[in-house]
Amino acid sequence: MTERIGIVDMGSGTARLVVYQFEPGHWFKLTDEIREPVRLGEGFASSGELDKNAIERALDALKLYADYAGATKLGRLEVIATSAVREAANSQDFLSRTAGLNLEFKVLSGEDEARYGALAVANSFVFATCWVMDLGGGSAQLSKLEHRWFVRGQAFPLGGVRLTEQFFRGDKANAKEISALEKHVKTQMAAQLERVKQERAPLVAMGGTIRNLARAVQKASNYPFDMIHGYFLRHDALEEVVEKLLKLGKGERSLPGIHPDRADVILAGALVYRTVLRETHLEGIHISGQGVREGAFYRHFLPEPHLMIDVRSMAVRNLFSQYPQPEAHTDNVRKLTRKLFDGLEPLHRYGSGEALLLDEAAHLHDIGMAVNYFDHHKHSAYLILNSQMPGLSHREHVMLALLTQYHRKGDPKLGDFKSILEPDDDKRLLRLSACLRLAEYLERARAGRVTDLEFEIGKDTVKIKLIASEVPRVELVEASKQAGLFERAFDRKLELYADDLDYRSRRSTPGGRTKRKND
Repeated sequence: MTERIGIVDMGSGTARLVVYQFEPGHWFKLTDEIREPVRLGEGFASSGELDKNAIERALDALKLYADYAGATKLGRLEVIATSAVREAANSQDFLSRTAGLNLEFKVLSGEDEARYGALAVANSFVFATCWVMDLGGGSAQLSKLEHRWFVRGQAFPLGGVRLTEQFFRGDKANAKEISALEKHVKTQMAAQLERVKQERAPLVAMGGTIRNLARAVQKASNYPFDMIHGYFLRHDALEEVVEKLLKLGKGERSLPGIHPDRADVILAGALVYRTVLRETHLEGIHISGQGVREGAFYRHFLPEPHLMIDVRSMAVRNLFSQYPQPEAHTDNVRKLTRKLFDGLEPLHRYGSGEALLLDEAAHLHDIGMAVNYFDHHKHSAYLILNSQMPGLSHREHVMLALLTQYHRKGDPKLGDFKSILEPDDDKRLLRLSACLRLAEYLERARAGRVTDLEFEIGKDTVKIKLIASEVPRVELVEASKQAGLFERAFDRKLELYADDLDYRSRRSTPGGRTKRKND
């Protein structure tokens, strides 16, 4: 049964509502979000209390979200509050004023906040062991995952809003203030930073601060892929963006990629991350597009222990579920694609990584049909490029989209994405596309008539015999039109035949298009 849930992350800087539609354990999708810059932690560093104006802003946001929940008949609205509410001396006064809003309110402990963030990473990355850092407006959490399990985590009073108020007095930060902030970070996190240095593992970071910093780096470098989740922010790139921010006043720090309402506090958070990388000697940070609110959602979506069995497989199945296509055709294309990949292995010599990527492309190749039949190959690529695909690197994500884009027609090319792909990915794309396209046309009637393939690989020719339940005329004719692509990919002519029908590639033009009377 389909459910809808709203989750509000009431942070020290922003309050964000996300709404998910889902079928527990099967599929989910984000259907809406509202973001309000409440700055609930403003003034907390000096007073230890929630400021009256900040409380009013937070209450206004909660009233807005409660109104949304009522108007949209949202089944459940859960509010999770973090460091500002957790630590403030007058937090009970604030909580008592939320009582009439009919909200499910949870104030997370520092460890629970770390645990929720770690759960989000466990369900959106394939790292078995890693460090997880979440820096918000009021605090930062550093956690350890081992075998995808949360083993420990700790919160530190190192949020961007808090540190800005605590250390920066003027428009621009001076050397003394910067030094004091960095010393404070090292003192607070000394033991944990030493563990990170000794227990080498990837560092995954989440939260608005790191996402904005990564986006700024992407914009400055003309990064060709508009996706933040899974991006690797190198240490040297972070150093460069920090140096830019240090030269600017508060009102000037909204560089491309940095949201204006974060500009005045982004520097403090950036210095925390710079200090972490300098102290641990890590090469960089893996950026998570998910966070505490997604960790909260997974507790509803998945039964205990709230972990996906296979993150990458779930990403593919989840996207397919949002744009479902006839499963019989999809399964047949997947089966034929794998037979082609295995049968042609002596020519391409690829391994399990390419086999998995090709199978994922076969799974998703037709989702663009949900938009329109015409150009559905392009629609499929667009939907993939604009969806989070947890478990895939940016290179794999782009290759997946390109494979679906060329599953029907076109000359496979890397295009604008060449800079984030590997040097031989042009050949890899060509060969894998040839397999997928040939499989698509061997399933042209969408009737599952071609059940198996037999290969004879010669010096100049590849002969493929179609094993079919009946004479597969349309499949043989349509698939033979792809002989040109096949020859470019494998440097051999293609001959397709069945017991009662022969339609060899000699009847095709070099481009793979069958000659017609009026051509």
